[in-house]
Amino acid sequence: MSASVLYDAPGPRAKRRVLLFSILAVVGLLAVVYVVYRQLDKQNQFDADKWTPLFDPSDAQFNLVWNRIGEGLANTLMAAALAVVFSLIIGTLLAVTRVTSAPWYRWIVVGLIELLRGIPVVIAIFFVARVLPQFGVSLEPMWYLVIGLTLYNSVVIAEIVRAGINSLPKGQREAAESLGLTRGQVLRLVLLPQAFRAMLPALISQLVVVLKDTSLGFIISYEETVRVAGQVVQVLSNPIQTYLLIAVIFIVVNYALSRFAIYVERRLSRGKKAAKTDEGAAVVHADDLAGAGANVG
Repeated sequence: MSASVLYDAPGPRAKRRVLLFSILAVVGLLAVVYVVYRQLDKQNQFDADKWTPLFDPSDAQFNLVWNRIGEGLANTLMAAALAVVFSLIIGTLLAVTRVTSAPWYRWIVVGLIELLRGIPVVIAIFFVARVLPQFGVSLEPMWYLVIGLTLYNSVVIAEIVRAGINSLPKGQREAAESLGLTRGQVLRLVLLPQAFRAMLPALISQLVVVLKDTSLGFIISYEETVRVAGQVVQVLSNPIQTYLLIAVIFIVVNYALSRFAIYVERRLSRGKKAAKTDEGAAVVHADDLAGAGANVG
């Protein structure tokens, strides 16, 4: 009854149409799967020699392939972790500067943010790898990748954090200032913790983007996961199988990050609810004490 209040319940004819379309969709999907399977089978993509180096430990090339994939994954995670840390630090500083600085200085920060946001990540990485050596700054390929990813993602995170700060009620800042806290203390102790908590899903989504963007390191010959997969494909001649495995690895890692974000968000929400409960209990206890004192009087 409550569900039918929100929308008109489908009648017998509508139910038949939904059932018919569902059956047609399933049949169409099965037909597409069959056509793809037939094409892959004609190209011998299901032959054992294309799969065993990746999934059969008894294969002579299994250990070598997985050692290379492990090295590439380690390089990917290292570059992503460094880019995430630097992006969070620089992005937070940019957001705080934009929120608290003088108007003329704020426009400089805004211009920098808009400039870096408009540059594609691949161009930022390529630019860093080609320009810095011209000034005598010679680094490992990983650091060129980290700097390029940081340039782009730090300004995106700056906008996320700024939006989180601006979404907070003005009373939060006013109450903190009325207690005598400085502007820096208000940001550090009151606004930023709440902003990070509110924008945590968006921040985690951006961290997933950083992890996937490490695959752009191939343009500067960085030995990350996708580049290593390309080297494996050149030896084994099995691009579908290898890139399918790499896709599964990225899906698992990104899913783990998403689950971690959900866990952190629940922990923060639980802590916030517990704090509110303790505060309410303290108020009730104070009222009881006051009432008891009045009765005694």
